[in-house]
Amino acid sequence: MASSETQATNPQQLIEKFTQHVGEGDLDALVGLYEPEAAFVSEPGVVVHGRDAIRDALQRILALNPTLSGEVQRVVETNGIALVVNRWRLEGTRSEGSRVETSGVSADVVRRQPDNSWRVLIDDPWGGGA
Repeated sequence: MASSETQATNPQQLIEKFTQHVGEGDLDALVGLYEPEAAFVSEPGVVVHGRDAIRDALQRILALNPTLSGEVQRVVETNGIALVVNRWRLEGTRSEGSRVETSGVSADVVRRQPDNSWRVLIDDPWGGGA
């Protein structure tokens, strides 16, 4: 169970917490933002399911020692489910020293939990693009 420190009280805050936890390199907190059977598009065309697979994908991202920034563009919410569109930019360094710079517009489906916190159900970092 996520601590109140990692729980988000609205869809926008959930995305903000994701950015915060990436900056802190906190893999456990990142994984805690997802529902147990969540889907994550780890790269265009590749979808993984469940927290274990999401943990593996996020661990590869954190290995870049990234800096992530983002700006929520839109939130559409109904009956405890929301679509969040977020413009993001990630900069990091591969293990051999080369720089990584990438950006996109994500489309994330998030859902209110019984305790009124929010968690990610579908995370598609590439889904808001063309």
